[in-house]
Amino acid sequence: MNKDIQEYLQKYPTKTVNSFIELRKLIFESVSSDIKEILWAKLPSYYSGDSFVRLIPFKDHINVEASSIMKYVDELQEYKITPRGMLQIYYTQDIPYKVLKRVFKETIDG
Repeated sequence: MNKDIQEYLQKYPTKTVNSFIELRKLIFESVSSDIKEILWAKLPSYYSGDSFVRLIPFKDHINVEASSIMKYVDELQEYKITPRGMLQIYYTQDIPYKVLKRVFKETIDG
């Protein structure tokens, strides 16, 4: 994991960090492209060319920003999607691995 992102995560509780690590791992497992991991505008971001996924931790959930989330609204009905198209995964919810795997692949690999 990128040193800047490791330092960024230190301010969050263990539950947040664990969920973040699970989502980060899923990004790398889902795509075939080389991914550049950086803090962009103080937000953990995963880039390949102009395509990106962002994982934005909060105290009780993580926002996932990816361009193809809106294609899967029907499959993500039990999750909140913000007006800006970010998926909110609360720590009381299971991570939707199968759907996110497709979201990450479509967003990064095209």
